[in-house]
Amino acid sequence: MTRSDPMSVPSYRTLELSRRGRRLTITLNRPELLNACNYDMHEELADVFQFAHTDRESDVVVVTGAGRAFSAGGDVAHIARSAANPELFDQEARCAKRVISGILDLDKPLICRLNGHAVGLGATLALFCDVIFAADTAKIGDPHVAIGLVAGDGGAAIWAQRIGLGRAKEFLLTGELLTAPKAAEIGLVNHCLPLAELDAAVDAFCDKLLNGATSAIRWTKVLTNLELKRIATAVMDAGVAYESLSVRSGFHQAAVKAMVDKQNSGGKRG
Repeated sequence: MTRSDPMSVPSYRTLELSRRGRRLTITLNRPELLNACNYDMHEELADVFQFAHTDRESDVVVVTGAGRAFSAGGDVAHIARSAANPELFDQEARCAKRVISGILDLDKPLICRLNGHAVGLGATLALFCDVIFAADTAKIGDPHVAIGLVAGDGGAAIWAQRIGLGRAKEFLLTGELLTAPKAAEIGLVNHCLPLAELDAAVDAFCDKLLNGATSAIRWTKVLTNLELKRIATAVMDAGVAYESLSVRSGFHQAAVKAMVDKQNSGGKRG
């Protein structure tokens, strides 16, 4: 995108960008659907972290969700469309690699303001952030297996790095959602606090980074991310391939039909 004003930010359909001094905030912005991901959001997430990386007006990046959720995972209508047209899912899965690469190539501190539930890809986005501040009412988990899918969009790479292989397998193989206090207890997120205190905590941490040695902070992040980038590079191709296979399974087709039926009958996502 060409920008004549260096202080301007790109305009997206599903994301909202804003500035506060040298802090750039990326807000997942589909609050009426709990910021669930559709094709547009996948594409825009693949772009926005590249913008953040090259943005000369920011030194810290915050990602959060509009409304009461961070991201409730996949949009039901979008999931159903992909299940009916697996070739569309193949393209989306490749896009997931670009999202993770964009996050890992970002040399600025990336802070997650986890204001509500983070599910599936929403959890993956949160967990790939450098530091996570979670509201104590939030839940986080990756229930890909619950609808017959492989956790191939990054979950298999990041969970073990945060809580160890044994615990990662337990939660990825069951799809269990963890409360924010439990997630903080086992080290999945950094901080858990009341929602009313979330903004002040995120602000204070961002201000501390912004008042620090910018180059040293960035290069330390790059250094600590080297092993994570190696793991993600090794895992993502296989993850995309296995998830693309699983989208064609009978279990997934049946699970998606049940989700659609539940939605059509008035069931609501929590």
